Amino acid sequence: MAHEDDALEHERASWKPSPGLAVAVTDPVQNPGLPPHRTRITDQDPAAMKRAVRTVYTLFYISVAASVWAVAAYMLFPIESGRIIDIRHNNLFIGLGIALALLAIGIGAIHWSKAIMSDKEFIEPRHATRGRDTTREAAIQVFADANEESGFGRRTMIRNSLIAAVVASVAPGIVLFRGLAPHNSPDHPEAGDPVALLSHTMWKEGSRLAHDPTGKPIRAADLTLGSAVHVIPEELASLSHHDGYLEEKAKAIVLLMRLLPDQLIEADDRKDWSYNGIVAYSKVCTHVGCPVALYEQQTHHLLCPCHQSQFDVTDHAKVIFGPAARPLPQLPITVDDEGYLIARSDFQEPVGPSFWERH
Repeated sequence: MAHEDDALEHERASWKPSPGLAVAVTDPVQNPGLPPHRTRITDQDPAAMKRAVRTVYTLFYISVAASVWAVAAYMLFPIESGRIIDIRHNNLFIGLGIALALLAIGIGAIHWSKAIMSDKEFIEPRHATRGRDTTREAAIQVFADANEESGFGRRTMIRNSLIAAVVASVAPGIVLFRGLAPHNSPDHPEAGDPVALLSHTMWKEGSRLAHDPTGKPIRAADLTLGSAVHVIPEELASLSHHDGYLEEKAKAIVLLMRLLPDQLIEADDRKDWSYNGIVAYSKVCTHVGCPVALYEQQTHHLLCPCHQSQFDVTDHAKVIFGPAARPLPQLPITVDDEGYLIARSDFQEPVGPSFWERH
């Protein structure tokens, strides 16, 4: 083995290129330096600079106008009317206003940087990043240089219009939060109290459980073992969208399931909340309000598809996984004289996610 290694080293040392074989010898790459500076038209012509400045602050003021229009569109086309045309116009014109507001800010900022800010090339040397006595002074100088190069401090029209555009662009988003608040009306005096709105649904004593969305009442005998049915109050099916169908349904929607009676773990004060193994739980997740609509028949678990919270149907729909903090509210049920499933009462607690005033 040692003899073979010695022969290989001798062969390498004695190797010489053939006369016809070209060997490339490369020199170190030279630094090409900065390309020749191209002077912009705005640096050569003061009139062009003024036009660029006017263009930039005009774009920023267009952004302000677009933000104001988005707020106006929210008021001109109220989605509370329930009319499809108003909902479409609301989404269209608010979206166009917000899009134009943000687009004008972006185009104005790019044009500002390309046509007005300092166009001189410079080299920034790298150095160790550690705390020194001169760090504060150097940082202040950087801000001062940036202010001088951008003209932010000198060009008041651009600065003020940019500030106005940025502030105005937030207004549509803030105004849209108004849609989350309840609205007072003569027919619904409780509408001004969000706690009352969230604490009660359309369920009441004697309300028949009906299929969603047909409104057909459900007999206990029609439910097979392992079934899961989406349920609404029978009265809800007769409501129109103008009368608040969607709002009431969002609170009252229920998932009805049938298990073997001996599979249920029931507290003493809830033994009469189910009927012959049939239980009803709110479909609104207690995390952020997504619809809990996936039922695992073998494990008797309810799954929320939004954030994977899981609830155990056999044990008061308690949370067994995920970010939900509370069990799903249970709707007390029984049957009437005709065998139809009915509610004993409304939910005994507010449905949906937590809020500050919840007890």
